Amino acid sequence: MSAPSVSIDDQRDALFAELAEEFNAFDRLGRLVRKVSHLVKPSVIHIEAHKTETNNGKYESYDEAGSGVVVKVSGSDWILTNRHVILGASPNEILLRSADGRQFRPTRIYTDEGTDVAVMQVTNMDLPAARVGDSESVGIGDFTIAIGSPFGLSHSVTFGILSAKGRRDLSLGDKKIDLQDFFQTDAAINPGNSGGPLLNLRGEVIGLNTAIASSSGGSEGIGFAIPINMAMRVADELVRYGRYRRGYLGVVLDPDFGPNDLGSMDQIPSGALVKTVHRGSPAAKANLQRGDIIVRFNGAQVENDDHLVAQVGMTPIGSNIPMIIYRDGKRYRAEVELTDLN
Repeated sequence: MSAPSVSIDDQRDALFAELAEEFNAFDRLGRLVRKVSHLVKPSVIHIEAHKTETNNGKYESYDEAGSGVVVKVSGSDWILTNRHVILGASPNEILLRSADGRQFRPTRIYTDEGTDVAVMQVTNMDLPAARVGDSESVGIGDFTIAIGSPFGLSHSVTFGILSAKGRRDLSLGDKKIDLQDFFQTDAAINPGNSGGPLLNLRGEVIGLNTAIASSSGGSEGIGFAIPINMAMRVADELVRYGRYRRGYLGVVLDPDFGPNDLGSMDQIPSGALVKTVHRGSPAAKANLQRGDIIVRFNGAQVENDDHLVAQVGMTPIGSNIPMIIYRDGKRYRAEVELTDLN
């Protein structure tokens, strides 16, 4: 006796049931993204800066949109953003708008050129501060959410993953950013997202969206964010001291030095070659010499000159930092006490 045939309608119903079951798992992720967006949006600020610049002897005025996020810095609420978002605008030319439509003007502004980080304070802002995460714990492939004002469209939400970490030596137009250690994400980031938060699915800020790599001027799936640990360290210094006190080692490094120059030293995967040691600098006091290869700094492997510059620049001044160097093929330990670059 043959088995009863299954109708096309029954087959379709069975497929719809399978689809519904699989969708439930996917829908939980969608609901999580909605919860994160709902939770963090009140902490995100739309920024409009009126700027004036000279072009061929003529003054040109224009408005530029960007984003910011309210965070706790040294116990007070501050708006964290990128320096380039507000550069060239005075406090009364900067309009801040919250997700509920309220408008504010900043009363205090501090910026740092070397990291492109800025903080602004507003009197009686009364907005919730976003929760700050740990950017060191973020891994490649983790889901990310970006909130900002792409092309002036305030409080827009995009979703993606963390594509890479430790992006350095990036050419970012006319923006001078010396200390680079960017996250890369494929969450859509466009002009106007700058200064807004990059979030994890716990609703924590893990980065400050800063730049895009694009030939068209729009999102092409390659956006960059300053890791939040780095941004918050700069913000804390700005609030406490009015400037970022950048760590100073006192060496000139060879930018052309790479793994191929290590020769037979297979035990050294990477490092930074010292070309010059400045007299009286922390490096000189630690007895570093021309030709030394710095391979570890504060316990971390040194990848190249840009990596070491970022590590030194983000290390608190006054810290006694262990280093491992190679000199004439031999391994040495050294300790350096960093001072303030300024």
